[in-house]
Amino acid sequence: MAATSDQGFAVPVVPLSYGKPMPRVGLGTASFPHCDDGDQPHVREAVLRAIDAGYRHFDTAAVYGTERAIGDAAAEAVRAGTLASRDELYITSKLWIADAHPGRVLPALRKTLRNLQMEYVDLYLVHFPVSMKPQEGGAGAILVKEDLVAMDMKGVWEEMEECHRQGLAKAIGVSNFACKKLEYLLSFAQIIPAVNQVEVHPYCRQNKLRAFCREKGIQLCAYSPLGGKGAPWANNSVMESPIIKQIAQDIGKTVAQVGI
Repeated sequence: MAATSDQGFAVPVVPLSYGKPMPRVGLGTASFPHCDDGDQPHVREAVLRAIDAGYRHFDTAAVYGTERAIGDAAAEAVRAGTLASRDELYITSKLWIADAHPGRVLPALRKTLRNLQMEYVDLYLVHFPVSMKPQEGGAGAILVKEDLVAMDMKGVWEEMEECHRQGLAKAIGVSNFACKKLEYLLSFAQIIPAVNQVEVHPYCRQNKLRAFCREKGIQLCAYSPLGGKGAPWANNSVMESPIIKQIAQDIGKTVAQVGI
């Protein structure tokens, strides 16, 4: 069933190959630079306002620094009666590359769950198809080329599958995987990735990857649908596009609505 806000706004959902149907529109909580302790109140307030507006899908990651604020906001929304329970939400988080090693996946997810103050996430993704040397004392958000190493994808995915079997992640998936990486993963996966989250917008349409995922029963999920302004990979062409602006004017919508 689609989540409904007090204003009666129903969020459309898409069924996955397993797990709970995923709301088609969600709020991403990445920022650059990533959030620190001083940013938590601002993130918490943004999430609370989004819940009031009808959002039910929230996307975070270990490296974003926003898991705790999302958990605080969810708990407050339940206390206030805005949500009947945490089960009304769809929470996505991601395994950071410093923990993308056999023996580190389950502990990383358990840390995410402590931050979120939740017993499970609805979707847990491998953030990138690469690993980084384990970092002591933090997620290791600063990328240094010399620290990157090839991922033991089979070992990592086996532990992702165990996260699902233990009920800690209702669905598992990947992010930033191209067709070849997905094909390799599918060659040994016992549980297929339910989702592949990648950059998709009018100037990055991912037609080949979209077709591949559809054929394999993997739901493609778009991040940066408006171009990711402010991110290192930002493409500001979406919001500034004369063509998209004209389409928006012609159909009485905003540029953002057309982009999404």
